[in-house]
Amino acid sequence: MRLHLVDGTYELFRAHFSKRPDRPNKATVGVVGSLLSLLHDPAEAPTHLAVAFDNPIRSFRNDLFAGYKSDEGVPPELHAQFDAVEEAVAAMGIRVWSMDEHEADDALASGARRFRDEVDQVRILTPDKDLGQSVVGLRVVQVDRMRKRLIDEDEIVKTRGVHPESIPDLLALIGDDADGIPGIEGWGAVSAGAVLGAYRHIEDIPADPARWTVKVRGAERLAGALSARRGDALLYRKLATLIDDLPLAESLADVAFHGVPREQFLEWCRKNDVNDYRERPTRWL
Repeated sequence: MRLHLVDGTYELFRAHFSKRPDRPNKATVGVVGSLLSLLHDPAEAPTHLAVAFDNPIRSFRNDLFAGYKSDEGVPPELHAQFDAVEEAVAAMGIRVWSMDEHEADDALASGARRFRDEVDQVRILTPDKDLGQSVVGLRVVQVDRMRKRLIDEDEIVKTRGVHPESIPDLLALIGDDADGIPGIEGWGAVSAGAVLGAYRHIEDIPADPARWTVKVRGAERLAGALSARRGDALLYRKLATLIDDLPLAESLADVAFHGVPREQFLEWCRKNDVNDYRERPTRWL
């Protein structure tokens, strides 16, 4: 048995900015189509499923750092669908986790941690590098559906140079444009991966680069930048660290997918003039 956890906000934005023809509620319709494809995918065959959304995007992290991502700049026609997409997913018989103070990523991390010992595998469906910190061996993995790529712990070490526990430290040093984390000057993916691969966490990196056990180009410059902004680096790490112990109300049984509720889904199709989806579900409830 596997548990599928979907980054609904990623799916919503991807659908909105896709090259699909424009239509009313394009992003919401795109998310429904993506989830129908997931339900019909024999390689995934979800039996237990939840979708997490940011609603709004602003979270407690904005109180910690003014530059953190927010709703500012979100196209109005996309922002107007934040409630509608949750209603659409619920109409499919899929559990929705709507986040306000926390983020969708926190819900995904919490779900992965809470249920990972109750299932054979947790599959987090998002390419977002933040969620790499939740990966555990082959027990909790990420799936990038668009690139048909599975990301397990070995893959993170191979591509990032660090273990999952060091992902927040890595993002603190190199920055994360998607989340508004600026990073520390001069630090890039290669240098940060090498140093954190040896020391794991920012506070364990020796201040004197002569003591580093790995050779990194520009070590003195990097060490100086980190020394000058170590407090900022620790703040950025806090921003990048997902909350994985949210008190989710659901049990594993509560996120079981039993089928698409026919009347509810067909009514959603009628109200939104989405006739091309009426016959797509293959598992009805």
